Amino acid sequence: MARSVTTRGKAINTAIAWAVGLLIFFPILWTILTSFKTEGQAIAAPPVFLFFDWTLENYAIVQERSDYLRYLTNSIIIACGSTVLGIIVAIPAAWSMAFVPGRRTKDILMWMLSTKMLPAVGVLYPIYLLFIKLGLLDSRAGLVIVLMLINLPIIVWMLYTYFREIPGEILEAARMDGASLKNEIIYVLTPMAVPGIASTILLNIILAWNEAFWTLNLTAAKAAPLTAFIASYSSPEGLFYAKLSAASTMAIAPILIMGWFSQKQLVRGLTFGAVK
Repeated sequence: MARSVTTRGKAINTAIAWAVGLLIFFPILWTILTSFKTEGQAIAAPPVFLFFDWTLENYAIVQERSDYLRYLTNSIIIACGSTVLGIIVAIPAAWSMAFVPGRRTKDILMWMLSTKMLPAVGVLYPIYLLFIKLGLLDSRAGLVIVLMLINLPIIVWMLYTYFREIPGEILEAARMDGASLKNEIIYVLTPMAVPGIASTILLNIILAWNEAFWTLNLTAAKAAPLTAFIASYSSPEGLFYAKLSAASTMAIAPILIMGWFSQKQLVRGLTFGAVK
């Protein structure tokens, strides 16, 4: 009887998990399907799901009107650049908080996390003026710095939780063997935390790739990433739903593919310590 109840409970939980997963994935699926429709089919009422005239016309038009590779290159450079810079800054900070904590360490961590609750629009104007003064407006370097700073609290928090899972005695043994602080972090701590660091890198790339507010407000054309590429097909006039869907599909495809192939590493890293 108990086994029957347990089996039924597992089946119900599995059904709920599938339902939630399909609910989350449905907007992405609908966007992909709409990208293969004509503009008339995209706004048809009632909507057509699978039985429509599939076409690649929208992708051809998007390719002709926009330099997709330039936007893609900007996104890759900005996402990867902000991630690398963030990891370089966060590892020493997380090491200090995890292995040499002070009385205010938890307060500092909470303060860092609280900055994520600050409305971005509240600091847009001073950052915009600062970028004009420094010549960073519409530049990849400027976006790399901004995205690194806005995601840095999450990076530090994740690395901190991973590092807390590593026994401090191992680092003490390395010091007793004559390892310098630099060698301790690079050759002892970092290899042991590879799963956690890898998941942090993947998550930060996703966050930087999907960032729209700062990329739309701090770029014009030169450093515009794929979020600006999508926004260029959003218009209050005319019917551009199919073309907008095609642009969105082209923008999310690289990150979806990366997430699909790295999902095991991401889950492994998260279970390493970030969710404990």
